[in-house]
Amino acid sequence: MNTQTWHSIGEASLYCGLPESTLRYYEDVGIIAPIARDPESGHRAYSDDDLQALLIISCLSATGMPLAKMKEYMANRKRGREGAPTEIDLLRDQKRRLTEERRFLMAREEYVNLKIQYWQAVSDGDDAKATSLGARAEQKVKELSHWHDSENTDSKTAIN
Repeated sequence: MNTQTWHSIGEASLYCGLPESTLRYYEDVGIIAPIARDPESGHRAYSDDDLQALLIISCLSATGMPLAKMKEYMANRKRGREGAPTEIDLLRDQKRRLTEERRFLMAREEYVNLKIQYWQAVSDGDDAKATSLGARAEQKVKELSHWHDSENTDSKTAIN
């Protein structure tokens, strides 16, 4: 005998760590397959399989994967071996994005460290060191600028 356990949207939200509003949105845009409804209340009723899919989606979301790519990934995973090359490509693309984000974050951390050293030199009255560190911090800002598109021009200058 095969029995199915059903879960409310609140339980599904707690299970996967995504807000209920996000679960509804992901269903509306097709990232999540349509969820069964309780015939009496009309409320969503998540199956155990739905919960497993939500965990995958939660992980993909946590990596910052774009919604269109998440939708493609979830739709394609049902293809098994035939879909594997596409899944690999999607995940490799996301890995490249994460690597780039990590590089950017490390460069921002370097900038913060330079500014800490700069302000310490200013506090210590070491003008020569402060000038040198200030120049290095300005160079770091220029290095960081390639990560920003033209819409964020003002934020680049605000870093210094």
